Amino acid sequence: MDGPTRPELVLVARREDRLQALADELGGATIVACDLTDDDAPAKIRAAVEQQHGGRLHLLVNNAGRGGRGTFGETGFAKVAETMALNFDAQLRLTEALLPLLRANAPSSIVNVSSTAGRVARAGSGAYSASKFALIGWSEALHYEEGPHGVHVGTVNPGYVATEGFPQEELTRSAKTRWIVSSADKVADAIVDAGPGRKAERYVPRPYALVPVLRSVLPGLVRRSMRQGNWSGATRE
Repeated sequence: MDGPTRPELVLVARREDRLQALADELGGATIVACDLTDDDAPAKIRAAVEQQHGGRLHLLVNNAGRGGRGTFGETGFAKVAETMALNFDAQLRLTEALLPLLRANAPSSIVNVSSTAGRVARAGSGAYSASKFALIGWSEALHYEEGPHGVHVGTVNPGYVATEGFPQEELTRSAKTRWIVSSADKVADAIVDAGPGRKAERYVPRPYALVPVLRSVLPGLVRRSMRQGNWSGATRE
């Protein structure tokens, strides 16, 4: 009996050398080195899927993102616009380009990686939260719209996760807060749940799902806690 079919991967990021190293580690993958905010990025990625994989596409993971640190009074509209360009606009543009392929290959899935910060904001990260709140809202609508076409849309909302872009050093250096930092592997598991597993929404770690519940039921308490807590030095995602 033949074993399970190995998934064909298309990896997209800006640094070609890092992409190639990852593709080699995985035993082969199509790589597309581009900046998702470039005008031609969506068409370039779609062309790679069509030319290298015959247009086969069963899962799109929108995981590009950047932080948006600074208060609105300090950084203004420019920081919000810069953050939205990658964290929100780029996700929509790529999804628009690939949606016909996802419909043609249904059942298929889209997983949008948002953040717990897309449910509860904090001081100093308004631009980041704005982009993640928008991504969750758009994902909800897209789920209803694309369900009849056989395309499932799920979201993954990480809390604090140690990555290259978000090392979480302020949290990991202390035994008191190290336990709340999760890993990229657990986010990957959640993506599988929200994509092929067809879950609506997954938090990483799972107890973070209580945060938006508390925000909805006890908004005053959450606001007081966020004001009093020292949240300004850590970043989510």
